[in-house]
Amino acid sequence: MRRFLAVPLFALFLSPAFATDEVKPAVAPPPKPAVSLDDIRMFTSVFNLVKQAYVEPVDDKVLMQQAIHGLLSGLDPHSEYLDQRAMDQLTEDTSGAYDGLGLEVLATDGSLRVVAPIDDTPADRAGVKSGDVITRINDTAITSDNVNESVNLLRGKPGSAVSLSLLHEGASVPVDVTLKRETIRVASVRVKALDPGYVYIRIAQFQEETGAELRSKLEKVKSKMGGTIRGAVLDLRSNPGGLLTAAVEISDDFLDSGTIVTTKGRLKQADLSFSATPGDLLDGAPMVTLVDNGTASAAEIVAGALKDNHRTLIMGRRSFGKGSVQTVMPLDDTHAVKLTTARYYTPNGTSIQAAGIQPDIELADYKLTLRDQPPSLITGERDLPGHLKGEHEKDVRKDKAPAHDTIDDYALSEAVNLLKGMALQGRPATGPQKQVAEKAGHEKG
Repeated sequence: MRRFLAVPLFALFLSPAFATDEVKPAVAPPPKPAVSLDDIRMFTSVFNLVKQAYVEPVDDKVLMQQAIHGLLSGLDPHSEYLDQRAMDQLTEDTSGAYDGLGLEVLATDGSLRVVAPIDDTPADRAGVKSGDVITRINDTAITSDNVNESVNLLRGKPGSAVSLSLLHEGASVPVDVTLKRETIRVASVRVKALDPGYVYIRIAQFQEETGAELRSKLEKVKSKMGGTIRGAVLDLRSNPGGLLTAAVEISDDFLDSGTIVTTKGRLKQADLSFSATPGDLLDGAPMVTLVDNGTASAAEIVAGALKDNHRTLIMGRRSFGKGSVQTVMPLDDTHAVKLTTARYYTPNGTSIQAAGIQPDIELADYKLTLRDQPPSLITGERDLPGHLKGEHEKDVRKDKAPAHDTIDDYALSEAVNLLKGMALQGRPATGPQKQVAEKAGHEKG
């Protein structure tokens, strides 16, 4: 189990203090205290009350650590204090291997909410869905007092079991599931052929090697298809995010030019702009990008970049709306602060914080199923039982299997149908990418 990773993380580490040179006036005014004395007295009073009256004795160091945690957690759901264990987990998250269930969760408002299960993990196979609320882990109920620490209960030795009580969206009673932990090695990219000339690209999350993984796997599928791709479906559903740099790299892989994303914060180092460089892996072939309420953060950067540059049509449901950037700031060798330092903006200058990416074509959360028996409609000779087979009639039994694996995936099926229509019309996406992209000329970061 990992902490919520739907946050673009800067590959940037800032010193906790900055030194500046300045000219001092002849008579310097008395400095104003950064924190009022009344606030300091209040903190000290609370600290002493806890020391004296709490039901069990608490070590001073533990109290100070908890105070730091509270200081950061009170800012937003994504800022936090990282000890050695948390820093190790963060490294595992970005490298793509850890022991747990394969869940991305967000601890907020006293509850533990599932952002997305990771593909082909115990959580995914057990049917855990985006939006589920974990109300209990084993015998421990999740409360506002233990919600942050409860995330660690989901990690553990491979093969060990853990019971979860899950409250599905719209349900009033939790359901219990038991899962076995595994070593989760997340392959962040999956590429496969659909119908001849069309490819399916699934990105589960954004890690250090996601860009290289995409280029390698897409090249293999492309060569098997004769070197030409007529269209692609990019699936970002239930993608909880990851590294900002990986999101920029993936966006660049599908764009020839134009702004990808900009970030703006209070520190000068947080103001960045990333632009695409020439080279589109699909050579301008049309794209449809699938998103849903589990598409978050770095995944929204990619969707926003491709949408605003008119490179793709967005299909599905409104995305999660995580539009802030976190920076890891080391305090010493074993401790750091992960702090929200900037908001990010799509190429059109839009912040998606708490708003999400609105799809061009909205889809309901349907699922396709096959009927046990087809309707008994006779529309011609070939529908009559035992009819004389025509010379050019194919074996009906061989035609039953669909050309692409969309038999129970309504959104993917709709995306493929739309993609074929776009390819027939010769349209690259929603508009002329090159004309729009040439208006932006930022240097690549």
